[in-house]
Amino acid sequence: MRTIAVAALALTALASAAQAREVVRFDPSVAPGTIVVRNAERKLYFVTDYGSALRYPVAVGRAGKQWAGTATVAGKYVKPAWSPPDEIKRDNPRLPNVIPGGAKNNPMGTRALVLDRGQYAIHGTNNPRSIGTFASYGCVRMHNADIQDLYERVQVGTTVVVTR
Repeated sequence: MRTIAVAALALTALASAAQAREVVRFDPSVAPGTIVVRNAERKLYFVTDYGSALRYPVAVGRAGKQWAGTATVAGKYVKPAWSPPDEIKRDNPRLPNVIPGGAKNNPMGTRALVLDRGQYAIHGTNNPRSIGTFASYGCVRMHNADIQDLYERVQVGTTVVVTR
């Protein structure tokens, strides 16, 4: 009986993760292929057609760490290693200089879209409870299943627009 209950909970969690992204109506003036991150909403939109987009829940920068503007995807990485930026290292000096890709303590998750603006990325997370919150130093965190989906849809050079 307990095994059935655990299996049912696992299926419910999988169904919830699968429903995290959804097709929504979107500003028809935004070109298909554009990524729009709305910090205030804690949502990322991937414009699929004029007037529609895939909407994903995300975690964004905490107070004082958010940014707004336009960037482009400069690189795509699978199981990226992570080197803490200087600001994060100052706040947490015990962090190693590099955390290998795929390590359980690697905050980048399974995929990363590195932006051409500073040390920011759109990436997965090893802390899925942070999704929907103001949690990062300016990066955009996604559920690993969602970043894997987005990763397949975008190319290097994709425009990313971030709003407050």
